[in-house]
Amino acid sequence: MSLFNLKNKSILITGSSKGIGKSIAHQSALMGAKVIISSRKLDVCEKTADEINNDVGKKVAFPIACNIADDDQLKDLVTKTIETIGGIDSLICNAATNTFMGSMLDMSIEQFDKIMHNNIRSNQLLCNMCLPHMIEKKDGSIIIISSIAAIRGSAILGAYNISKAADVMIVKNIAAEFGHKNIRANSIAPGLIKTDFAKGLWENPDILKAVLQNNPMQRIGEPDEIAGAAIMLSSKAGSYINGQTIVIDGGTTIV
Repeated sequence: MSLFNLKNKSILITGSSKGIGKSIAHQSALMGAKVIISSRKLDVCEKTADEINNDVGKKVAFPIACNIADDDQLKDLVTKTIETIGGIDSLICNAATNTFMGSMLDMSIEQFDKIMHNNIRSNQLLCNMCLPHMIEKKDGSIIIISSIAAIRGSAILGAYNISKAADVMIVKNIAAEFGHKNIRANSIAPGLIKTDFAKGLWENPDILKAVLQNNPMQRIGEPDEIAGAAIMLSSKAGSYINGQTIVIDGGTTIV
C-alpha cells in the first residue's frame, strides 16, 4: 500500500470550493479520502463536491457552508463534519482573507483587524475545536496553508504577511504541545500560485515580472503543486513531520 494512501481518512478543508483548497480536496479524494468542501456559499460548495464525486465515481466529497469569521459557524462545521464523514483525521486550514494591498500607512484598522481575525483567530479556534477529537483518537494531522509572505517582508502586503507568520507559529505550538498524542501540525508556505485569490498579483504585469525575475523556474505555481504536500502531510508519508513549514515556491526564497 502506498505511503500516500488516504483510504478511510476523513479530511476537513476550509476554503475548498476553489483554488488551492479545491485542489487539495480533489487530489485527497482521488487518494481515497472523504473530504468536506467548505466555504461561505453553499451552492459553490455543492458544485465543487459534485465535480469531485463525478470524477472519483462515488460520493466522497460533502459540502458544508461556513464563514470562518463566525465562531458559531466554525463550531457547526466541526460538528457536522464528524457527523457526515465520521471524524476528522486531518484538518487543513486554507481559507484566508486579504482586504488590502498597499502601504500599511494607508490601511484602516478595520481592514487590519479583519485580516487578523480571519487568518489567525479563526485558524486557532478551529484547531482548538478539532484537537479534543484528535486527542481522543491519539492521531491527527493539522495543516495551515501559510505563505512565503510569512518569511519575507513586503511593501504592499504587510498585514497579510504578519498573519501568515502567526499561522506558522500556531502549528509549532500545537506540535510542541500535542506531539506526544501522535498529533502532527505543520504549515505549507506557497509562493505565487495561479488562483483567483492571488489574481491581483499574477495579473499585474509589473508584479509578475518582479516575481519571475527572482524565480529559478521562471513560472508561478499551480494549485495541484500545493496539494501534493498536503497529501503527504495527511498520510503515512508525513507521519514523522511535525512543527515544520514546507516552502513551495519554485526556489523564489533561495535567490
